Amino acid sequence: MEATGIYGDPLALYLSDKGLIISVVNPVQIHAFGKAELLRNKTDKIDAKLIARYCASQHPPAWQPAPLCERQLLALVRHRNKLNEMFLTEENRLSVADEVVCDSHAKIITLLKQEIKDTELKIKKHIDDSPSLKKNKGLLESIPGIGERLSATLLAYIGDGSRFHHSGQVVAYAGLNPKLHESGQLKGRAHLSKQGSAELRKALYMPALAAISCNKVVKKQWEQLTARHKGGKVGVCAVMRKLLRLAYGVMKSGTLFNAEIPLAV
Repeated sequence: MEATGIYGDPLALYLSDKGLIISVVNPVQIHAFGKAELLRNKTDKIDAKLIARYCASQHPPAWQPAPLCERQLLALVRHRNKLNEMFLTEENRLSVADEVVCDSHAKIITLLKQEIKDTELKIKKHIDDSPSLKKNKGLLESIPGIGERLSATLLAYIGDGSRFHHSGQVVAYAGLNPKLHESGQLKGRAHLSKQGSAELRKALYMPALAAISCNKVVKKQWEQLTARHKGGKVGVCAVMRKLLRLAYGVMKSGTLFNAEIPLAV
């Protein structure tokens, strides 16, 4: 089946619980497979047959559900993110609202503030109640630049990192891997693939900026990039990748971050 995030996960879990072997595949891969077959039409029936042919020829790996504690944490983190989006929307509406509805917007904002606070407490308690999550939280927060908010997001989306074979896979999962287009004499510029978790990229952005000043490893990389005139967005994206690799490294090694010891990831 194609990966569809929050919509497909419950179905995948249900089928897995029933003892069925299933694969959850990135829709981009299915689409590319269909283009290779020169398919022109698109219907549910045609798509179903295409997915069946893809599985028969490519043999994608079997899907394994994340542990319950990680699935519940992901639900909480997604809920918090959605509440934050609603809060910002209401604040923007209040700034331009007619006086007759200002009180209503203000009440909604107050309610959302409380819900966000309650959800943050639930996330903290959920992590503290799980020995594995609590252990990895400590490892992640030993990295300068990673605080409670990012550590919870990382644990929700990549878990303990065990389903990834190397840090490059984690980077690709977040959509932070560079994508280069070159053909003949045409030399294109590399840009982010963005074929991964937008929420994870969003969560990494501000901590990456903070890490430039407080994390020696990240700061050194940033200085090297700016010396080659690769600061700005390019540099920040590189720092986000570095922070993600460090996060994967401490969980894989099971040791606290040490700027003097390179991590093999």
